[in-house]
Amino acid sequence: MSYGRERGISVGERIYTILREEIVTAELKPGQKLSENELAEPLGVSRTPIREALARLRGDRLVAIVPQLGTFVTLISEDAVNDAVFVREALECSAVRLASERISESSLEELQANLYAQSQACSDGNAEAFDLLDEAFHRLICDASGHEIAWTLSRRANGHLDRVRRLSLPNDGYMAEMLSEHHSVLAAISERDPAEAEIRLKEHLRMVLSSLDKIRTAHPDYFDQRESDYLDR
Repeated sequence: MSYGRERGISVGERIYTILREEIVTAELKPGQKLSENELAEPLGVSRTPIREALARLRGDRLVAIVPQLGTFVTLISEDAVNDAVFVREALECSAVRLASERISESSLEELQANLYAQSQACSDGNAEAFDLLDEAFHRLICDASGHEIAWTLSRRANGHLDRVRRLSLPNDGYMAEMLSEHHSVLAAISERDPAEAEIRLKEHLRMVLSSLDKIRTAHPDYFDQRESDYLDR
């Protein structure tokens, strides 16, 4: 399949999005060595957009370039997960306060429809659909604040947190707990209560940290913080 321009999205942006998703879902596994040629062939593109995408992913801390060894998917870094939570709290908690003060009825309806779809995905055990709806829920809150840039910047820092969250979604009860917390956030927004909305969102954003030890135990080879460990891979 060839990934040309579609709806104004450049080849480079599309390739970046595809590779980021493959890293976040562990289709490209932590520690895996990456070949530009091997990545380019199934996507039907040249090495140039692959190289550009890898450079962006390096900026996202999802790819590491190790001198004389090559390019690797980074191992999941606990420090990077904590950094992501810190950034998201700073940006999204400010956004949810503003959203609570100024949200329109149409935006509230969008959030309510999103939670209904999340409930359906949770009932179906569809982790992939739930993940997309979860991301859309947070984006809608940022949009309702009048500062869409909050979501753009938040997502940029979110790579390692996304990886842990995606690994957590299949766990029993995890999606249901996330859904419950989303309902609490939306309830506070609907009540036009900025302080309560911030408290609920902060608790929700920190939820993933509670599953970190369990995910590390289940996937010990996915975690580390030292580039020297790529030597043995």
